[in-house]
Amino acid sequence: MGEESLRRRKGEHNGKDGQSIQSHEPQTMNLQKQAKLPPSLPQSTCVGLISGICMIVGTSIGSGIFVSPKSVLANIGAVGPCLTIWAACGVLATLGALCFAELGTMITKSGGEYPYLMEAFGPIPAFLFSWTSLLVTKPSSFAIICLSFAEYASAPFYPGCDPPQVVIKCLAAAAIVTITTVNSLSVKLASYLQNFLTAAKMIIVTIIVVSGIVLLAQGKTENFKDSFKDSKISVSAIGLAFYNGLWAYDGWNQLNYITEELKNPYRNLPLSIIIGIPLVTVCYVLINISYFTVMTSTELLQSQAVAVTFGDRVLYPASWIVPLFVAFSTIGSANGSCFTAGRLVYVAGREGHMLKVLSYISVKRLTPAPAIIFHGAIAIIYTIPGDIDTLINYFSFAVWIFYGLTVLALIVMRFTRKELRRPIRVPIIIPVIVTLVSILLVLAPIISAPDLAYLYCVLFMLSGLIVYVLFVHFKFNWPQKISKPMTMHLQILLEVVPAEEVTE
Repeated sequence: MGEESLRRRKGEHNGKDGQSIQSHEPQTMNLQKQAKLPPSLPQSTCVGLISGICMIVGTSIGSGIFVSPKSVLANIGAVGPCLTIWAACGVLATLGALCFAELGTMITKSGGEYPYLMEAFGPIPAFLFSWTSLLVTKPSSFAIICLSFAEYASAPFYPGCDPPQVVIKCLAAAAIVTITTVNSLSVKLASYLQNFLTAAKMIIVTIIVVSGIVLLAQGKTENFKDSFKDSKISVSAIGLAFYNGLWAYDGWNQLNYITEELKNPYRNLPLSIIIGIPLVTVCYVLINISYFTVMTSTELLQSQAVAVTFGDRVLYPASWIVPLFVAFSTIGSANGSCFTAGRLVYVAGREGHMLKVLSYISVKRLTPAPAIIFHGAIAIIYTIPGDIDTLINYFSFAVWIFYGLTVLALIVMRFTRKELRRPIRVPIIIPVIVTLVSILLVLAPIISAPDLAYLYCVLFMLSGLIVYVLFVHFKFNWPQKISKPMTMHLQILLEVVPAEEVTE
C-alpha cells in the first residue's frame, strides 16, 4: 500500500512540482524490451538476512572506532562517562534504526530518507535531502573513509614518518575506483565482498576484544579506578561526545537504502537491525575497555592512532596485524557506503530530482551503474583538496538535521497517513525521543562552539531551493537541450536503459 501511495504521489509531482530536470528519454525500446526491467531494482539480486546484518555491521564498523575514542574522551574527560556514552550511542542508533524499520516496511522503496520525506512533507524537503546527501555528506564520507584506508595501508611502507600526501590521495582514489567498479558490475559481487570484509574486520575486533579480556583477567584494572573522576558533565560536552560517538555508528540506517533489494523486508529488515546494531554496540564498548586496559586517559589522548598504539603494546612483534586489518575494516565500510549511496542517487533520478540518466539500469549487469559511477566521481573530487577534515567535522551536523526530520515524518504520518500498512509499529515514544535528541545534536555544537562553517553548511543546503525552483519546478528547456546528447552517449557507453514501468 505504501508503494502504491508513493507511485500515485510520484505521478502527481511529475505533473507539477516533481517535473524532472530532464524529461527527454532516448528511444531505447529494443534494449528495454530485452532487459524487461521493473521500475525498481531486479529482485534476482536480492540481499538476504545474513548479508543484511553484514551490511549494517560492515558499514558501521569502519574507521570510526579507531579514530573516535580519542574525540569522545576529550569531550567527556573520564573513562566511566566515556564508556557510558558509547553504550548510549548504541541505544540511540538502535532506536533510530527501529523508527527507520517502520518507515522501511511501510514504504518499501529504496533511497533511505528520500521516499519518506517525499511521502510526509512533499518534494521540496526530499529534494534538499538528496541535494545535500549526493553532493556533500555521502561522497565526502566515502572519500574520508578511503583516505583513512590509504593512511593505514601505506603506513607500513613509511616506518617512522608520515606517508606523503600524494601517495595517500592516489591510493584513496584507486580504492574509490575499485569499489565503484565492483558495485557497478554486480550486486552479488559487492555483497560477497562486503561479507568477506566484514568477516575480516570482525577478526581484528575479536583480537582487540580478546586481548583486553585477557589483560583484565590478569588484573590490568588500574585505569578503571575512580573512572568518573574529573569528568566534564554538561549539555554541550555530552552533545559533542555523542557527535563523535555516533560518527562511528553511522551506517545504522543503511539497509533502508536498499529496501527493494531485501528478501522479505518485513522480516529481514527489523531482524538485521535488532541483531546488527546491538552487536556493533557490544563490540564498541568492549574495544574501548580494551584500549583502557593498556592506556591511561592521557596516553589515549596523546596517541596518534589508538588501535596502532594498542597493537604495539600488546601484539608486538605481530603488531603489523592491526594496520592490515584496520585497512580491511575501512575498505569494507567504504564498500557498504558506496553500495547504499548509489541507490539514493538512483531513486533521486527516478523521482525526477536529478538527471534522469542516473535512474537508468545496466542491461547486462542489472545494477544502477550511472548512479554508482556518479557517486564515485564526486568522492574522488573530495580527495583532491589538502584538507577535507572540515567537511567531515560538520558531517554529523548535516545528517542529523535530516535524521531528525525523517523520524518526525514517522510521527506526522501516524496522523496523516493512517491508511498505510505498518508491518512494524514502534511505540510513539521512541520517535519522539529520537527527534528530541536529534534537535540536541544539531544545536549542541552551535551553542558550545559557534563557527561560521555551520552557517555555510546551512546556506549550501538551502541553495538547493534555487536549483529546485529553476530546474525541477519551472523545468527550463535549456538544461534538456544540453543533457539530451549527453544522455544518449552515456546510454551507449554504459549500456543502460530506463527502468520499465510495469502494471500490477
